[in-house]
Amino acid sequence: MSPRPPDEAHRTELLDKAVDYVCLHGLSQLSLRPLAKALGTSPRNLLYYFGSKDDLVVEIIRRGRARQQATMANLKLSADLPPGQVSRILWRQWSDPKRLPLMRLFFEVYNLAMSDPERFPGFAERAIEEWLAALEGCSTLPGYSRADARALATVLIAGFRGFLLDLAATNDRARVDRAAEFFFTLIDNAGNVTVKGDRRDATA
Repeated sequence: MSPRPPDEAHRTELLDKAVDYVCLHGLSQLSLRPLAKALGTSPRNLLYYFGSKDDLVVEIIRRGRARQQATMANLKLSADLPPGQVSRILWRQWSDPKRLPLMRLFFEVYNLAMSDPERFPGFAERAIEEWLAALEGCSTLPGYSRADARALATVLIAGFRGFLLDLAATNDRARVDRAAEFFFTLIDNAGNVTVKGDRRDATA
């Protein structure tokens, strides 16, 4: 008699709860026993569904990324808006207190991926390229080449990540929101700036 296949619905439920747990408690010191207790199951059951602790960590990261990418999909609905307006929409979404634990997880994994790339192969590179692909569409201003759009998208990524990291670390929402709005006002004027090589010229 062949073994009963894993219950995929229960596996998905466990994985979602595991992502919530890691968002609150972090990933670097993750241990199966306290995780299993928090999820109302056993370490043996987690291994049954996910194979090993490392496999579970990979699945947690994938699910966390999927949640983040779901918010990125909203950009497709905003591609006709100028970069400053899109940035304000995204900031309201990504800085929502309910999303900050996921952002903390992202920053933790990003740091681990840079210090131990063999454990998380390609994570850091994909994290940049996925954001670039999503933001490039709303960063093409009149007269912009694709290189210009990717450069502006890179500026947006740097701004978002800096503000989110600051907010996650300090929870000083008033200061960070004000700084973000200052940044978005600068982005509103991006169409009046041209970049040639290393020289930056403001046009009239």
